[in-house]
Amino acid sequence: MSTLRVTAEVLTVHEHPNADALELAQVGLYRAVVAKGAYRSGDVALYIPEQSVLPTGLIEELGLTGRLAGGNADRVKAVRLRGELSQGIVCRPAALADVDLARAAADGTDFAELLGITKWVPPVPPTMNGDVESAPDLLPWVDIENIQRHPDVFAPGEPVVLTEKLHGSACLVTYLADEDRLLVSSKGFGAKSLALREDARNLYWRAVRGHGVAEVTARLAERLGARRVGIFAEVYGAGVQDLTYGADGRRDTLGYAVFDVSADIGGRVRWLDAAALLEGQLPLVPRLYLGPYDIGRVLEAATGRETVSGRGAHLREGVVIRPAVERYSPVTGGRAIAKAVSPAYLTRKGGTEFE
Repeated sequence: MSTLRVTAEVLTVHEHPNADALELAQVGLYRAVVAKGAYRSGDVALYIPEQSVLPTGLIEELGLTGRLAGGNADRVKAVRLRGELSQGIVCRPAALADVDLARAAADGTDFAELLGITKWVPPVPPTMNGDVESAPDLLPWVDIENIQRHPDVFAPGEPVVLTEKLHGSACLVTYLADEDRLLVSSKGFGAKSLALREDARNLYWRAVRGHGVAEVTARLAERLGARRVGIFAEVYGAGVQDLTYGADGRRDTLGYAVFDVSADIGGRVRWLDAAALLEGQLPLVPRLYLGPYDIGRVLEAATGRETVSGRGAHLREGVVIRPAVERYSPVTGGRAIAKAVSPAYLTRKGGTEFE
């Protein structure tokens, strides 16, 4: 899940092809449906992204009572309005009436705290929960921003790799070479530097033990001369999320696919090519494309059918974009990495979004 920021943005306004009373306000590559005439291209307004949870007063002010997602009808979610995908909310709340939004847009001011907007945290099912312990040596995962929100992460023509984004639950493993010990965590617990104590009923520990991850990481640490090795994978299947890829999270056919590797070598944490290091040793997320970056190709690759099962069993969640050579990005303030999500995935019915 990407970082929550509620910012002022310069809009580009487009006609809505199917509604005379509506228009499309573009922010980055996102488009949000707005009332016709409310904004013009070049205007500045607040953009509230998907997965934001809004306070009751703001919901009422925006006329969205009963129209948002979640059990409390307070979460922003992608929807189709008269056939057009609308992602996020464009507005000018009364609380910002005296704010110079143009200056705020230039400064990148975040208004989430001022407006009482928080980031939605998915629920944690019992199989993904458990007793935890402090784990300061756990190698953390990083939030991935959406390429449609930050289209300048990559330069046109830059060599990139696209891998399929799987709808499961992220499993974080850190091997401590000095102690010959594994730390296993989820994305949520990992963000708090907590690890799950080993439990045969726990989803992540079952996947780690079932695929011999301890042995693989020990060999990799020795090969790299690393003090710590991090393996980041998606655990998936029936009972994990609504998209199953032909696997069953309740049985031995629990799915497991590595999407990233990091290593602490000489006191410096480096991100490494999972395919180059682990091909034939652990299951990997499918690699869909290697070549020059083109946003049209990326958005096209994000749609269609999944390739994990080999049968195209259901829709694809999206893709993750990485540079062919790992590098820093001034746009993200960290790794040059982004995701593109399928509109069909965002608007599917009955989908689950567990941690």
